[in-house]
Amino acid sequence: MRTLYVITHPEATHHVEGVVGGWHDSQLTPSGIRAAVSLARALRAQIPHGTEVELYSSDLRRTQRTADEVAELFGVRPILDRRLREKSYGEAEGKPQEWLDRRFVPPPAAGERMDHDEGVEGAETKATWAKRIYAAMDEILQSPCEHQIIVTHGGSLTCVVASWIKMPIESAGYASFRAPSGSITTLREDDFFHNRQVVSLGDTRHLDSAQAG
Repeated sequence: MRTLYVITHPEATHHVEGVVGGWHDSQLTPSGIRAAVSLARALRAQIPHGTEVELYSSDLRRTQRTADEVAELFGVRPILDRRLREKSYGEAEGKPQEWLDRRFVPPPAAGERMDHDEGVEGAETKATWAKRIYAAMDEILQSPCEHQIIVTHGGSLTCVVASWIKMPIESAGYASFRAPSGSITTLREDDFFHNRQVVSLGDTRHLDSAQAG
């Protein structure tokens, strides 16, 4: 039995500042740090002690900081992988969200969506974004480890889940798996049929304690 726990990093400074994230290297807010502590504890409560755990993370500061809280409880070192980053928004990154909103060209309802040009210089297409995350997932899943934790971003979660269920990249143009910041998505593959389940998507029950604090 293999189980993946996919974490979307908690609240970061770009969220509260109203600027575009992407590869903009924002940090967790104090509230985000408390949430990271809570989700690390929630994972520690779910995963049996004494079992091998692998931890992978996007290399941006907000995901690294989240991964550090998990690493401390599990006694492992995060494996940083830039391919697990959020979608790049090119020249829009770090600028006010309304700057991007004025220029953004949404994909068509029908027609080419994966290679669609969103009208922002330097931004990744969905195809480029998906391909790098699919490649990272292929490497992660080569490991036989039964418990793997992946720390990534809210947008990139869609590509992680699509890769997990083996959705062909060319079919992912309409895919969208939404999960709140600081959430845990649980994915599981059984040893008999090798079916891949999405056990839970965007679970945030652990954040109640963080908000209470």
